[in-house]
Amino acid sequence: MKLTRRILMGAAAAGFLLSGTAAMAQTELTFWSWRQEDKAFYQDIIKKFQAAEPGITVKFETYAPENYQTILSTALAAGRGPDVIQVRAYGNLETIATPGYLLALDKQNVPELANFPEAALAAETLRSDGKVYAVPFAMQAQLVVYNKKIFKDNGLNPPKTWDEMMSLAQALKAKNINPFSNGTATAWQNETIVGGLLSSMLGKDFEADIVSGKANFTDPRFVSALAKLKDISQYFAPNFIGVDYPSSQQLFVAGRAAMFAGGSYEVANFKTQNPTLDLGVFPAPVLKAGDQALIATYYDGGYAVNAKSEKKDAALKFVRFLATPEYGTAFTNTLKNLSPIKGIKIEDPITQDVAKLAENSMSYLMLVRFRYQEPSGSVLLQSNVQKMLAGQQTPEQAAAEINKGIATYYKPFQK
Repeated sequence: MKLTRRILMGAAAAGFLLSGTAAMAQTELTFWSWRQEDKAFYQDIIKKFQAAEPGITVKFETYAPENYQTILSTALAAGRGPDVIQVRAYGNLETIATPGYLLALDKQNVPELANFPEAALAAETLRSDGKVYAVPFAMQAQLVVYNKKIFKDNGLNPPKTWDEMMSLAQALKAKNINPFSNGTATAWQNETIVGGLLSSMLGKDFEADIVSGKANFTDPRFVSALAKLKDISQYFAPNFIGVDYPSSQQLFVAGRAAMFAGGSYEVANFKTQNPTLDLGVFPAPVLKAGDQALIATYYDGGYAVNAKSEKKDAALKFVRFLATPEYGTAFTNTLKNLSPIKGIKIEDPITQDVAKLAENSMSYLMLVRFRYQEPSGSVLLQSNVQKMLAGQQTPEQAAAEINKGIATYYKPFQK
């Protein structure tokens, strides 16, 4: 009896040790993001990944967007930080890739990079070494979102030319309907308004001339576009100078404005807050009939691996999962944001429309081209457009200030 008891106790102890070994074999990854509004989606995606990889768990943590870059940079500089990181693109990627905080990705450790167009990978590439440091997660577009019911009730169609846009806005205002819900108190919104309303007027040739140095931001095309923006601002939200971003969103969500100039990413948020909204999208109006209508596009960021993670193999498995067409399809249809992954299946009609419009696009210029050095083109555009629309500057003065700031570091403007 004593021997049997000893055998049972020994077996129990062995079982405890084995179960402890199994528990130790479980790998937990940490995954940080600024996308607080997408938390439910990511938690669902993580469950699917964990079902496919039972030896790996993922702890998802989000931080306020305005604090995220600082919190992340501080942690990485201290040799800590998460295993998997949602990073931004272009200049903001360089701030954390240049110090060596991120693991370089290639088609050996992430074969799924082949699923992405070159432009998407370029957004996650460090210019100094030409290496990719993140798997892209979204393509965003700046355009005009409109309330279909308001348009239908008033016999209106989406405008194709600038003159049509002005006439439409005037007709709405005459009926005491706010044409646009946009305000300018939140600085970064001024950049999205420019992208949403002026892209077709500026055009691809202007972008090419700016990049090459053939033209700069004092070019008559840019000054004229700013003047048009000033003209149409009379149809923004009442007292728009004091209307911040959340207030402009709420005005549109409440059905109290016909249009919102901004990002394609707004659609899902608008529909979540008011599921009864019937929405559509259209590109920035052209200056004259026959010109090419364009939207402004950019890649929003990506998923990266911490170079100092002790769980790189598991982290790479998760990042590879986030680079599959299956993930891209779920991302696109759940969040109503366009994944850049090839072969996704888009179910949502508005997202299909955005994808179609994106076939004719120019860069979201300041973010894509001029956010690498200070003062960034984005900050210069945001602040000077804000001043111009407040009546503190002329379009010529705003353009000159933008150009002056960029010329401090951009050699093509220093001729």
